[in-house]
Amino acid sequence: MNILLVEDEMRVADFVRRGLKAEGWVVEHAGDGETGLEILQDREFDVVILDLMLPGITGQKVCQKMRARGIVTPVLMLTALDSTDERVAGLRLGADDYLPKPFDFEELIARVHALHRRAIGYACNDDDGKLRYQGIIYDSSAMVLTVDEVVVELSAKERDLIAILMASRNKALSRERILNSVWGTHEDPMTNVVDVYIGRLRKKLGPYGKLITTVRGAGYRFG
Repeated sequence: MNILLVEDEMRVADFVRRGLKAEGWVVEHAGDGETGLEILQDREFDVVILDLMLPGITGQKVCQKMRARGIVTPVLMLTALDSTDERVAGLRLGADDYLPKPFDFEELIARVHALHRRAIGYACNDDDGKLRYQGIIYDSSAMVLTVDEVVVELSAKERDLIAILMASRNKALSRERILNSVWGTHEDPMTNVVDVYIGRLRKKLGPYGKLITTVRGAGYRFG
């Protein structure tokens, strides 16, 4: 997962960034709202963690400008002002969730996961956070893939890859989109790393490997 953290307090930013990277996520940091908007204009992210009280323009204003520019990336707003009026104002301007400071890091992780699942429309049969299709089940919380009830060992990148494919079922995903979400790469490194990992995943899915189809000139589609 690729995350943009917009936070001016370096102590908080360093803490959050280290924790998110420990989860295996790619994190980019902006120290003010204008810089955050510039980064968002050029690149795609899965979630934006946005502080409310920023130098220059506030987090609320950043969120408002994001939505006005058609940027629909989920926004988790961090705020030391835990008032109902502040939360309501932020939500009306386009924020998706709020987390008051100081916060428990486990709660931050859980909220980021929830926003990401909601944004990409996880193909869950219920609310247990599991992706299901035919004989394939991927438990995003336990990070376990089962094929016909048999656990299949995956690397970290393979887990991220099956998650984005299943979550975007029946949608064509470009190699660039996959590179961005799985490897945190914003430019094509001129390698066939995506194709190699797709090939590995097809083999591990056995008879279900055929569900990952190549969309000529576009990328890959699951389903």
